[in-house]
Amino acid sequence: MNTRRDFLLVIVSCLLMACHSEVKSADDADVRAFLTRYFSAWSAKDMDGYGTCFHEQARITFVHQGAPQTQGLTDFLHGQKLSHATTSVPMTEVPTDMKILRDDRTAQASVRWKLTKGAEITTGTDCFTLIKTSTGWKIMSLVFYND
Repeated sequence: MNTRRDFLLVIVSCLLMACHSEVKSADDADVRAFLTRYFSAWSAKDMDGYGTCFHEQARITFVHQGAPQTQGLTDFLHGQKLSHATTSVPMTEVPTDMKILRDDRTAQASVRWKLTKGAEITTGTDCFTLIKTSTGWKIMSLVFYND
């Protein structure tokens, strides 16, 4: 009898967790939409739109061989514009997985991505800290690395 009750308890718990997961996913819709726009703007070479994703005081860090290389927003955006301007093949970057933790004012997101540059494919992770402003979400901090 205890086994049957334990089994039912496990089933009910799983159902509740599934419902909670769906609700959480719906609550994250605005953050997911923002992050999708971030990747879309970069891939479309819309560097003005891409730049609007960042808070004016944002810091960006690239982790290379275990060492952080940090830039301010102006230098980072200039480097991104140069990357698109100097490449001989189109580049697109798409998110492949998003994990989001948020409240009403801030969010943290870990986003796996795939960068396609001609026939070359690179994967990696972006770790965002976002702030909700009067005009929507903005990136306060971006830490990224390639696999």
